[in-house]
Amino acid sequence: MREAHPVERAVGIDHYVSDADGIGGRLRTSPEDFRVRELEAFSVEPLESPTGAYPHLVCRVTLRDWDTNDFVRRLSDAMGISRERVSWAGTKDKRAVTTQLISVRDADPEDLPEVRDAEIEVIGRAGRALTFGDLAGNAFEIRVRDAEPDARERVAAIAADLRAFAVGAENADEEAPLDPDDPVGVPNYFGQQRFGSRRPVTHEVGLAVVRGDWREAVRLYAGNPHESEPTDTREARALVDEQFASDAADWDACLEEMPGKLRFERGMLHRLAEADAPADAPEAVWREALEAVPSNLQRLFVNAAQSALFNRILSERLERGLPFGAPVDGDVACFSDTDAPAELYAPDTDRLQRVSESRVSIVERHCRRDRAFVTAPLVGTETELADGEPGEIEREVLAEAGVEPADFDLPGEFGSTGTRRAILVKTDLSVDDDLTFSFALPSGCYATVLLREFLKSGPLDL
Repeated sequence: MREAHPVERAVGIDHYVSDADGIGGRLRTSPEDFRVRELEAFSVEPLESPTGAYPHLVCRVTLRDWDTNDFVRRLSDAMGISRERVSWAGTKDKRAVTTQLISVRDADPEDLPEVRDAEIEVIGRAGRALTFGDLAGNAFEIRVRDAEPDARERVAAIAADLRAFAVGAENADEEAPLDPDDPVGVPNYFGQQRFGSRRPVTHEVGLAVVRGDWREAVRLYAGNPHESEPTDTREARALVDEQFASDAADWDACLEEMPGKLRFERGMLHRLAEADAPADAPEAVWREALEAVPSNLQRLFVNAAQSALFNRILSERLERGLPFGAPVDGDVACFSDTDAPAELYAPDTDRLQRVSESRVSIVERHCRRDRAFVTAPLVGTETELADGEPGEIEREVLAEAGVEPADFDLPGEFGSTGTRRAILVKTDLSVDDDLTFSFALPSGCYATVLLREFLKSGPLDL
């Protein structure tokens, strides 16, 4: 197997599935090169429905070069309302053209402002706000620019490897070659953006939190300079690191140096300055500083830690040659989501089953028909690890990281009960002559995890 980029290896993505040479090139040369359309799973009532029973105005918005959070901030500011009245099912990247649903509580169509580079279509009303569970998946149209001259031939070779991976070598029939229309498959890794493409530290912060080392968590986020950052940011972070090694920490000096755009880091430093915290302050002081960031970022820290551990489990499974599209003795499988759109191979991790030796062949048949999927843990307090060799991998990865499920019993937004996630993601794929890749993925899956196999470039090119 071909080794992954060093930045990817730092978040647990160790290999490429396909050994074929990549096509190179870049994504997102312009927002129009990266189009994302939500596959909606949300019931909407007619616009004339009574507002008492259906207080949420539902809109379909198409955004160009807008991060969802930034757009919602702009929309709520223009409407003069709290951001808490605006909800959505999935956060979309900025450098793209994206189409998604939003809901606005206690609003009428005439209340909606015009927002640059945004088309807002009112489609009806709902009795509740949108939530993450209302997103079935996303359909993508992504164009690759500046690829290698023989990119078409390379695409064909890589796609053949990924079709074989989707089936599994143990199920491949040498006398019946795979159909070019068969789905492709890749390990269901969490993509680089989960951890920070330019400064991948969120998982490190989260692991420090899970280990109970709140002081190190603050240092990793507010200090810990990265070579990809601007000079003034690196210098400010280096000054923060110096305070952690000092007998007389000067957090006010750090505040003066920290760029204003880094408002979360500044929030942490402000709390440390207010507390006049020495470098050896009690853990409660560091925890209070970390809680200066918004609640969604607090959750993200631990979620990123879970994601990095998940990635490492998948990489170890790949290294050992265990199948992804079929179970082995000890695996935990889930069944498919029968309500998912037809274009999705979507797992339902609320329906789990342990795979004993006597049931391997039965569950394998379900996997071949896309009725079941093998899973790995997003570790939390209620996680039950697998048995057999899969369980051995899970326990070894956790031991190496110095954590165990009980450690996720954390205060406030940091705690997590955990869940399981399918280890293989499959999709039908078409690639046009201009190297536009069209495919659909279940919610929570990353387009870049598929495209990295084709480009084999660094994460910043994705």
